[in-house]
Amino acid sequence: MPDNLPMEFNGFPRLSGHQLLSLEGPDAAAFAHAQFSSDVTALPVRHWQWSAWLSAKGRTIAVFQLIRVDVDTVLLVLADGDADAIASQLQRFVFRRKVRIAVRNDLIVAGSFTAPDAASGAAIAVHGETLELDAGSDALPRTLRIAPAHADIGTDVAGVELAWRQSDLRYGVPRLDVPQREQWTPQQLGLDRLNGYSVKKGCYPGQEIVARTHFLGKAKRALQLLRVADGVVSGAQVQQNGAAIGTLASVAGDLALAVLPLEMAGDPLSVDGIAAVPLPLLEGLAR
Repeated sequence: MPDNLPMEFNGFPRLSGHQLLSLEGPDAAAFAHAQFSSDVTALPVRHWQWSAWLSAKGRTIAVFQLIRVDVDTVLLVLADGDADAIASQLQRFVFRRKVRIAVRNDLIVAGSFTAPDAASGAAIAVHGETLELDAGSDALPRTLRIAPAHADIGTDVAGVELAWRQSDLRYGVPRLDVPQREQWTPQQLGLDRLNGYSVKKGCYPGQEIVARTHFLGKAKRALQLLRVADGVVSGAQVQQNGAAIGTLASVAGDLALAVLPLEMAGDPLSVDGIAAVPLPLLEGLAR
């Protein structure tokens, strides 16, 4: 595929693989703060940030965009789906908190490879019932819109899912298929590049592992974007000089994010016996 991907689409094609999960109530922000890796209570209203939900062992279950819609509402944009399963698991931790967890099938997510009309950086814009997010940078403009299912946006367009997934990988946003969940720490997935976790806030699942890795400097692997052959799958081994040195965590067509050693030889890499070429990650998507 050419280096000028993603392709251009007219309007705002629907990203049908994205799902939405809302947390509503007086304790919504506090509950999200206690469960997720980012500093939710410090996030201003009508702003968004990258976040993750981790296992108790500090392994990443899901990476998502977290929006502070208003004082009592937090919205999660789950690019890799599984909203029903995540909602069910989160419900176990509600206890007496005043928070309602709901999968938002009444809303759709649509995306465009154009600059937003009004949103900028972490600040969202509200157009009637539609939320607009700046999901790109000058290097690769992107806009997300979240709207009621009846809204006049979000037509289905062939190829948009792959193009969006590839653009995520170019930015270093991990897209985790089911076999790759609970395999990687946030550091291994490069979530520090996205400001996707905090080592200063209070406890959350996996926080101790994340903090220990951060402060003791024990991270030995990092994310690398690779050009690979079409048809490779996540979980495939990256080889160098005949030995496996890493694993593909995310794949989209001929692009992949691999977890590789921070220190390794400069010799050629391969996946499934075919050359894999390192590519630079795009900057500018930290929020």
